[in-house]
Amino acid sequence: MQQHSAKQEALEAIQRLPDTADMEEIMYRLYVLENIRRGQHEAALGKTIPAEQVLRDIQAW
Repeated sequence: MQQHSAKQEALEAIQRLPDTADMEEIMYRLYVLENIRRGQHEAALGKTIPAEQVLRDIQAW
């Protein structure tokens, strides 16, 4: 699988938006995609929390 540069990924994400998208929507889409990318990177490094632990933490709130 070929890896795209951050710029290429951003351009592709913007191109998938409707022509009526405003700047706020564009920025939000890029923000979401960046956070997904970071999460995938951390998961690949094994920096995850088991679901059971997350559920215990939520119940402790």
